[in-house]
Amino acid sequence: MRTEEPEVAIADQIRSAILAGDFAPGQRLVEAELSARYDASRGTVRSALIDLTHAGLVERIANVGARVRTVSVEEAIAITEVRMVVEGLCAAKAAERVTDAEAAELRALGRRMTEAVKGGEMMVYSQLNTTLHDRICEIAAQPVAAEVLANLRARNVRHQFRLALRPGRPQRSLPEHLAIIDEVCSRSPEGAERAARRHVASVIDALREI
Repeated sequence: MRTEEPEVAIADQIRSAILAGDFAPGQRLVEAELSARYDASRGTVRSALIDLTHAGLVERIANVGARVRTVSVEEAIAITEVRMVVEGLCAAKAAERVTDAEAAELRALGRRMTEAVKGGEMMVYSQLNTTLHDRICEIAAQPVAAEVLANLRARNVRHQFRLALRPGRPQRSLPEHLAIIDEVCSRSPEGAERAARRHVASVIDALREI
């Protein structure tokens, strides 16, 4: 017998799939296929898609159905401007709360990111980039900020992948990430917030160059 998951759980799974790039911008989200994929009723899937529509991740088009919402560069910049503020908050909170073990973990992540860039492993670097931002958010222990960032990143996923593969971008972003790590591990909330905002500001500059 099917164990029905609540629509919130299904919405979270679809959001995670969008963030991972499993569903591409503009791709149709067919209720029957999602129902089979997540072992949920079509009614639950439909409610989840409505929730994601309200969150700006999905759009519903008459006579077409639901699809992953495509974000323009202009909107991506606007989204990233909001992200800059929230990422700064999370970095500051992380600097206040970080433990010695967590600091060691962040510094190890920084070393792995450096090795990935030196080795030309851009996809590995991109994955570590995501891991770093996620860990800082987790250390910050600010659940509202975490939810906001999850939605913002999912809406911007296509542009994140484009930037990750852009020649020279990892070499530019690596020292920005290392600066964030240094400030968080030094337990400097103000410095961590400044470093995070500088990094996201450079993302905005890169988006303007697309």
